[in-house]
Amino acid sequence: MTTPVSAASSRDMVGQAIGLTLTTIITFGVQDAVSKILVASYSPFQITMMRYWAFALFALWLVSRQAPIRHALRSKATGWQVLRGLLLMADIWFFALALQTMPLGEMQAITLVYPLLVTLFAVPILGEKVGVFRIAAVLAGFAGAMIIVRPGGVPLSWGVLFTLASAAFYALYIVVTRKVSQIDSTATSMVYASIVGLVLSSVVGFSFWQPMGWNDLALVGVVMVTTCAGHGVMMLALSKAPASVLQPFNYFSLPWAIALSYFVFGHLIDPMSMVGAAVVVAAGLVVMARERMKRVGVAADPPLPGKE
Repeated sequence: MTTPVSAASSRDMVGQAIGLTLTTIITFGVQDAVSKILVASYSPFQITMMRYWAFALFALWLVSRQAPIRHALRSKATGWQVLRGLLLMADIWFFALALQTMPLGEMQAITLVYPLLVTLFAVPILGEKVGVFRIAAVLAGFAGAMIIVRPGGVPLSWGVLFTLASAAFYALYIVVTRKVSQIDSTATSMVYASIVGLVLSSVVGFSFWQPMGWNDLALVGVVMVTTCAGHGVMMLALSKAPASVLQPFNYFSLPWAIALSYFVFGHLIDPMSMVGAAVVVAAGLVVMARERMKRVGVAADPPLPGKE
């Protein structure tokens, strides 16, 4: 039986985790805004490569504190781990490409269809069954996305398609992460995601290399620092509360993106697009609620990384 003291302590831990989650979202939002400034002058592949250097080194350092890297490389699902790294890299590439032309607010709203895509992809890959409530929520979420790209809204352009591709690859990455979490350790997953992404981003990024001035290198430094800080704070949050408790607070990324888009780039999302964004968010929350109900009494999924 939980004592009043332990219950209060648990509430404090959850409160701290929520605060850390919001801090993570703020940090990653700043990263997106600075990245958007950089990709206006440099190839998204170059900026992605430099950002991934920081992420990979940070992840490998974390793993090495627990055990030698060579031990973490021993996977029972090597093919799935490599695929997972490819999916994460594709997600980040398409996200960076979309940043060149898409406003942050509308882009974040469309990206938030990823929980709905997770529901769809989990059916063939994980063998999950989807009920009528989640099917309705998925359809409503896509309707919300269509409101954003309606005639008179955000033009249907390569930026929109890149954003949707980013959301799709991220959803696939999450589903594959769930699959490999039943086979390999978190350390193994981190090592493979780091190494696969490091190699891919460097091979492609160097072919688009342009010399950078000191001011732009300083901005790259901000991207690298926010990458490491965001992941570090996110992991601390997940150590204090389950991912299922914190997941709904990730939708704070939408108002934060809208605010950054206005104050940094002078762009304000239009009212109808705001309605579409609200529909996407509501649909995502319904899907999360139904998945949480479905997993009552079942081992919870391991913590999933937030949107890179």
